Amino acid sequence: MTELTVSASKSNSNNLLRRDVRFLGNILGEVLVHQGGNELLDIVEKIRETSKSLRSVFLPELFADFKETIETLKPDTRHQVIRAFAIYFQLVNIAEQNHRIRRKRDYERSAGDTVQPGSIESAIQDLKERNFSYQEVQEIIEGLSLELVMTAHPTEAMRRAILDIHKRISEDVMLLDNPTLTFREREQLREKLLNEVITLWQTDELRDRKPTVLDEVRHGMYYFHETLFHVLPDVYQEMERCLSKYYPGHNWHVPTYLRFGSWIGGDRDGNPSVTSDITWQTLSMQRKLAVREYERIMKEFMKSLSFSTSIVNVSTELEESILEDQSNVTLSKNFIWHNENEPYRIKLVYMMAKIKNLLDESTKGTADRYATPLEFINDLNIIDRSLRHHYADYVADTYIKKLIRQVELFGFHTASLDIRQHSQEHENALSEVLSKMEISHHYAELTEDEKIELLSKLLNDPRPITSPYHEYSESTKECINVYRTVYEAQQEYGVDCISKYLISMARGASDILEVMVFAKEVGLFHQNSDNTVTCTLQAVPLFETIEDLHAAPDIMRQVLNMPIYRQAVSAMNDLQEIMLGYSDSNKDGGAVTANWELRVALKDITTVADDFDVKLKFFHGRGGALGRGGMPLNRSILAQPASTVGGGIKITEQGEVISSRYSLQGIAYRSLDQATSALVTAAINARSPHDAAYEKQEKEWDQIVKGISEVSLHKYQDLIFRDPDFLTFFKESTPLPEVGELNIGSRPSKRKNSDRFEDLRAIPWVFAWTQSRYLLPAWYAAGTGIQSYYQNNEENLKVLQEMYTNFSFFTSLIDSLQMAIAKADLIIAKEYANMTKEESYRQRIFSQIEDEFKLTTDLILKITGQKEILDNVPVIQESIKLRNPYVDPLSYLQVQLLSELREIRDQGEDNSELLREVLLTINGIAAGLRNTG
Repeated sequence: MTELTVSASKSNSNNLLRRDVRFLGNILGEVLVHQGGNELLDIVEKIRETSKSLRSVFLPELFADFKETIETLKPDTRHQVIRAFAIYFQLVNIAEQNHRIRRKRDYERSAGDTVQPGSIESAIQDLKERNFSYQEVQEIIEGLSLELVMTAHPTEAMRRAILDIHKRISEDVMLLDNPTLTFREREQLREKLLNEVITLWQTDELRDRKPTVLDEVRHGMYYFHETLFHVLPDVYQEMERCLSKYYPGHNWHVPTYLRFGSWIGGDRDGNPSVTSDITWQTLSMQRKLAVREYERIMKEFMKSLSFSTSIVNVSTELEESILEDQSNVTLSKNFIWHNENEPYRIKLVYMMAKIKNLLDESTKGTADRYATPLEFINDLNIIDRSLRHHYADYVADTYIKKLIRQVELFGFHTASLDIRQHSQEHENALSEVLSKMEISHHYAELTEDEKIELLSKLLNDPRPITSPYHEYSESTKECINVYRTVYEAQQEYGVDCISKYLISMARGASDILEVMVFAKEVGLFHQNSDNTVTCTLQAVPLFETIEDLHAAPDIMRQVLNMPIYRQAVSAMNDLQEIMLGYSDSNKDGGAVTANWELRVALKDITTVADDFDVKLKFFHGRGGALGRGGMPLNRSILAQPASTVGGGIKITEQGEVISSRYSLQGIAYRSLDQATSALVTAAINARSPHDAAYEKQEKEWDQIVKGISEVSLHKYQDLIFRDPDFLTFFKESTPLPEVGELNIGSRPSKRKNSDRFEDLRAIPWVFAWTQSRYLLPAWYAAGTGIQSYYQNNEENLKVLQEMYTNFSFFTSLIDSLQMAIAKADLIIAKEYANMTKEESYRQRIFSQIEDEFKLTTDLILKITGQKEILDNVPVIQESIKLRNPYVDPLSYLQVQLLSELREIRDQGEDNSELLREVLLTINGIAAGLRNTG
């Protein structure tokens, strides 16, 4: 298994990637022989070679032989063949990730003074070349804001144990580049890697149970511990280095513009396992991580702070702070530093004690612990100033400056935690509460206007709406307890630990006001005696479906027009956060319409906010897959209309995207480097609007896309919603039922125990289509929509081509469509379609999909002027082409296994081994496509 390589470029860099793939492939071959004999390797090689030949030239007799080989595999051999292909992809992915780091290092080594495109330096250099003044640059930097939010959305198919093995293999493979290794050292390295691959082979890649929410919290914290605590400060340091280089003579300190948040432990929408107690435990775990990191860092650099007062003069400020600590902080005998001539070590001992005591409840409210991160930073600044006092600037810059930045970024809570809940839960709880208090016996039955009037009165009324003498249902008690937990958390961990409450399926102003009423009930919102408002929790509506996106501007106008709500926004720095859902809008209306409606909503909501002098921070709920708005982080930022980024950008980082971007420090740094560059570029674009002629042209293009979207929506919904057999076809021709048995998330795959399409979550919807190689949500109906404008008219084609060249929204849309088309494979999808039970709807529905695929492909090629899909990004094009022959066997095996398993289950029986093999193919295809969905 050594053939999967990049294109035959003669560059040394690509030679090294081929070397790594060949090296790991050979090791896997040895493991196959070691574990299953030459027979196993022979059958794997035969299947691989045949699959590769079929991709080159499709011969019916060869295809028949290929299928017979797969279908006649004995169960034990079949199991091992599946694992061989799946593990091969894991190893190739490791090699490719390492190669990304290598390419960046090669560029920096060979480029000399040349600045790497898409880097922080390229963006700052652009500012300089455009003659932005220091003051303008300062304004731009102070206006930047990007928050990346980790979610527990269940699309990470790999276990933590597998990820740990991958990390070790990755670190070892990187050592192959070391030219100083001796022959013996290389042999030892090879033996070590052989052992790691054997360990990988003998480690179960499937979870034996669904992860708990706290398991997911630990998984998320892994990336903070392994990567983000180290990489994020380096990104800031690079930004300051570049600013000092191009705008010298200024003491640059970049404000906190890039940080990470989390939903894990706070997202309770459809997940009954996320309780108020779990949220509290999550915050406790996050604090423990921050404390342990600070302890470790201080212990490390304490070794370098051995400066002695017998040689240097430290600052009076430092000496006085030590005396104050000695008077106020209690140290155990084993914790005291006894060398009185080493003041920095004495000071650090007290600081470490005060950090450690953050985990000791008995020290709460005493001088034995830091009350706030700012107190910790103040102590670090005292050390910093003293070091510079005796010219130890390098030590201050190397150790203290970085730790100060880490505390600014992570505080004592590591990451801000968002709360999310479905709007219906709030209405249900409030209905019960208001009925018990005899305020309204039928709140849920009120009209929207009546609800708004009542909620406004409640917000302006200081009296509580709950009573300790009333007994509430468990769901209502839990709903209220969440707000109480947030209040207590803000007292314990600081306001920044939780300050946003997201409302899924927000469909009216009342959904937003209900959250504020509950916030008022526990003290997170209140009107002061001078009629000012104090508010430390913001209600964040999540507009998800096409219908919701249409309603969003009017909803926001309605709430911002209410004085009491506008005051609440003022209390949050005149900044309102709004979340837009990419997954459900795509599931609801298809790729073209979702993208168009999101663009319209962004602009229209921004116009409303401008009318009320409110800044907006849009929270983009992008998934990892194309069918859920997935794209590289920097492209996600640049895809936003320039006028909509002023209040900052927030983006979800979901599932396998988290491990692919943040498991290795080198890749995490490059991703955040590119994101920062894109953020600066977006700020430049916002300050450099197009001229009137272009604005007029763009409005005309918008009208064309609007028409395309309307036709596309109708075509999409004709199939998805109006074909009575479609849902049956979907369930039978994809592994949807089995995906639910892959233990990859604590949350159910449906919002309710229902088979309705509306209650199916977008994640398994996309996951199932990705596994079966249709990738239907990412492209279906696009061709019909575009054809409605094109109509085989060459003049119209020229307009579309001009739009592709000059209209960034349309460029991004077409490029996303061709990425989806490239990854889809309808020859294999047809094998999945053959699993459906009825010929009547199978033929009808698959023919529609097939025709639309061909139409979409043809039109993309006409618009782009390309000969083949993805000619514009040959590296990705080549990667997909080279991966497909290795994914194909897993797909055919999956079809066979699904057919056998379903036949057994139709007879009321089951087969756990067959199910296990199905789940292994799911993991393998996910690794091969580098995407679960």
